[in-house]
Amino acid sequence: MRLMLRFLGFCFAAGTILFVIGVAAAAGLMWHFSKDLPDYSQLQDYEPPVTTRVHASDGALLAEYARERRLYIPIQAVPELVIHAFLAAEDKNFYEHGGLDFTGIARAALSYVQNLGSNRRPQGASTITQQVAKNFLLTNEVSFNRKIKEALLALKIERTYSKDKILELYLNEIYLGLGAYGIASASLGYFDKSVHELTIADAAYLAALPKAPNNYHPFRQRERAIERRNWVIDQMVADGFIKKADGDKAKRQPLNVAQRALGTKTFQAEYFTEEVRREIYERYGEKKLYEGGLSVRTTLDPKLQVLARKTLTEGLVRYDEANGWRGPVQQIDIAGDWGVKLADIKALNDVAPWQLAVVLETGDKSARVGLQPEREPGGAVSKERPVGIIPFDEMKWAKVERKAPKKVSDVLKPGDVIYVEPAKTAGQFRLHQVPEVSGALVAMDPTTGRVLAMVGGFSYDQSQFNRATQALRQPGSSFKPFVYATALDNGYTPSSLVLDAPIEIDQGAGVGVWRPENYEGKFYGPSTLRFGIEHSRNVMTVRLAQDVGMPMIAAYAKRFGVYDELPPYLSFSLGAGETTLTRMVSAYSMFDNGGRRVKPTLIDRIQDRYGHTIYKHDERECQGCSAPKWADQPEPTLIDRREQVIDPMTAYQITSMMEGVVLRGTATIVRSVDRPVAGKTGTTNDNKDAWFIGFTPDIVVGVYMGYDKPRHLSYPGGATGGHLSAPVVRDFIKAALADKPPVPFRVPPGIKLIRVDAKTGARAGPGTQKVILEAFKPATAPPDGYSQIGFGDAGGAYGGQVPAEAGRAVRSGTGGLY
Repeated sequence: MRLMLRFLGFCFAAGTILFVIGVAAAAGLMWHFSKDLPDYSQLQDYEPPVTTRVHASDGALLAEYARERRLYIPIQAVPELVIHAFLAAEDKNFYEHGGLDFTGIARAALSYVQNLGSNRRPQGASTITQQVAKNFLLTNEVSFNRKIKEALLALKIERTYSKDKILELYLNEIYLGLGAYGIASASLGYFDKSVHELTIADAAYLAALPKAPNNYHPFRQRERAIERRNWVIDQMVADGFIKKADGDKAKRQPLNVAQRALGTKTFQAEYFTEEVRREIYERYGEKKLYEGGLSVRTTLDPKLQVLARKTLTEGLVRYDEANGWRGPVQQIDIAGDWGVKLADIKALNDVAPWQLAVVLETGDKSARVGLQPEREPGGAVSKERPVGIIPFDEMKWAKVERKAPKKVSDVLKPGDVIYVEPAKTAGQFRLHQVPEVSGALVAMDPTTGRVLAMVGGFSYDQSQFNRATQALRQPGSSFKPFVYATALDNGYTPSSLVLDAPIEIDQGAGVGVWRPENYEGKFYGPSTLRFGIEHSRNVMTVRLAQDVGMPMIAAYAKRFGVYDELPPYLSFSLGAGETTLTRMVSAYSMFDNGGRRVKPTLIDRIQDRYGHTIYKHDERECQGCSAPKWADQPEPTLIDRREQVIDPMTAYQITSMMEGVVLRGTATIVRSVDRPVAGKTGTTNDNKDAWFIGFTPDIVVGVYMGYDKPRHLSYPGGATGGHLSAPVVRDFIKAALADKPPVPFRVPPGIKLIRVDAKTGARAGPGTQKVILEAFKPATAPPDGYSQIGFGDAGGAYGGQVPAEAGRAVRSGTGGLY
């Protein structure tokens, strides 16, 4: 008995020693691994990279910018269905364990022993807490070292943070494939739904992805994806999260992945959103743009943007087709399966409803074409081979070497790859070609400078160069209003007379004599300022600039933001300096709004990830807007402290004169809008650039057309701003304001509207045949008549033609000004 007691004592002592040694060894190991553990307290202030989202003015999503596409969502906003799906798939005991699942660890250890020497990856037993530790604080290294650190960190994290906080970190950090990080982003990316709209099948599929998203890709690994999703559904049933009947119903559903299309494509706003991206980058830097989670509300009006793209495209195509057919995109061999060959050709994907097609056969009256087959979501070419017919009537425009085609084979032959657009008759198509000419359109709110629509070219896919903001081109005669406005702001009236006759400008030694000419080569003698701008008289503008002085005109051009520095040469009064369409539209906005400075903007406001506004375009001060409650106080008022760039009366005078451009001058094609419209055409030397900027009290629209490498424009009737760009502005304004009543331009206080002779500018009398209302400032008025200074009546003595001697006779003194 004593021997037995001794033996038991020995065993107890040995066990105690071994226990103490084990505890000491475990403590030593914990100390060894704990000393290099990352600081887990950083999780409290963790700010993951979050997607910057760009929205249109109506809230529609335009674009997203991110390195990791993530939308952070608090745990309180995550539906229980989604939580249950992830717990069933990843850690069903999450709310019971303290960070480690010992049952899972034993299972993983047994599996490791069984697979020893097989080179298989060890089975994981990580809890959600351990995955948080690994994803946030450790690497993906496969080793016992990392697993021990992971376990220690999990225990510390569980003691520091609540279960909900840990789950929130996990659900927002995990990568779920297709570039989506976190459940909110994945829900949109896979199903185009918010997390609250997910079904059992949707939630189960997302919960199946964390382990290996590529193994369960919805297109490339569809069967495996459905199998894994159904396994998660079974786990949800087994764990009591959902009823068996609901689970069986969810398992029968197909995997309906519907990736969303961003509004950039929907609204054809690629040029606009890229300009916004550049501005955010310049303002806040790359990290803030791609990781800062900014919410950007832009000025874009989606309806106007679609309309702008449509009208500009029609204008470019109209010009291009008038110059004939240049040939197919390329040629392919149509023997065998033409669909695969055609699918391999990159098409412009932002010119819908245009699409690529190949000519299969031609006859005299029609051509049969095969349309480019679509690609399935996994990338394979669809087996369908759609075909259609191009009737001869839908290609009559396609002149070859300036000769109209007589039959289809004059234009097309089998194997030609071309662009087509569905015609009105089902199954029929119209022939198209990508225009060589390019251009841009900008629509702006004249009161605020908000850019409502912007198109920087025919196709962003074809060229990312934004011709609205980056193309420096000569505005030609569209600059003349700034010359005339300078004169009106300094004592001239719309009835002031300027001699329209030949003139010679001595430009100094070595430069020679400059002889400016009018576009059509005619001269009309003494004419009013209004006539000069309505009919875009070059020589009158040069004489006016000579009298006013180019330094003063340069100062006004800088004040309006057209140029930073304009050289003081008379040729620049005709728009020889280079500027951008956006600058010109912004400058015209100041005429439209009564002379207030506007700064063009594409962004209304920017908020950070917490919803704090960090930028706002509208700088007007609101007095009374911050009152805590209504107590019969005066209504809030907006205080506009913006600079007055030009006298409001001058702004109205030049606006009224530009109304005449539309009613009687070079832009009468716009008159069909049937509402008050003002504007000015612009055509540069050798017809290389065609401009028109038109405006109503509601909107300013500018269009520029020309080749990227400037060359002569050719168009029936003349390649002028009035023939090329003005019709685009007309079509845009007509459609954009179709549901708004016509509004006249506001007449500012002090302006007197007096009846004058439209030709002479003199006060109208009983026998005056053509009378208009002219705007005069206080202390100015039209003359009762005008005396001829050195000439007979321009229209009588010269019959509309003034001899060169007349111009030379007035080069001194007033420079031809009356």
